[in-house]
Amino acid sequence: MSSGNMSPSFRDGLLAEIPNLRAFAMSLCGKSDRADDLVQESLVKAWAAQNSFTMGTNLRAWLFTILRNVYFGELRKRRREVEDVDGVHAATLSVSGEQEARVDFNDLKRALACLSADQREVLTLIGASGFSYEEAAEICGVAVGTIKSRLNRARAKLAELLSIEAISDIGLEPASRAVVTRTTPLASTI
Repeated sequence: MSSGNMSPSFRDGLLAEIPNLRAFAMSLCGKSDRADDLVQESLVKAWAAQNSFTMGTNLRAWLFTILRNVYFGELRKRRREVEDVDGVHAATLSVSGEQEARVDFNDLKRALACLSADQREVLTLIGASGFSYEEAAEICGVAVGTIKSRLNRARAKLAELLSIEAISDIGLEPASRAVVTRTTPLASTI
């Protein structure tokens, strides 16, 4: 479909969701170049499937579902490749920041890497992207109760990994606080 045939509201909706899609892709794969590729592939698929989208429904959830399917499809194809999924090797190649928030954020990223993909995904959808339980359940294709259970286990595991016993133990960095607590996050901080 050429851009001339795309409805302006659909095009504007796609453009508005790019930062959120990129944040979600980063949470899934942990690499900015791969996240950009995932977002691009997802947008191409959304563009091609514009006729299957019902205007007035949740475009954001539809796009996140496409991105998630692209990611897991690629993951199935790459099972034999060796990747630095948890970023251990990459961390040895970088210099840690001097600011405390940066150190806290790096601790959070390492702790997130220790979670299962399902737990990391639900934390990102609800804690970082602001989706409701129902929307996250729809995106993941599971029951709302499953989402709540995964989120509870993920938050408990993060608290354990980060040695968080009370809310006051969490630094002032908003992305870290949003993922571990039930507060409304700002996706742009990730």
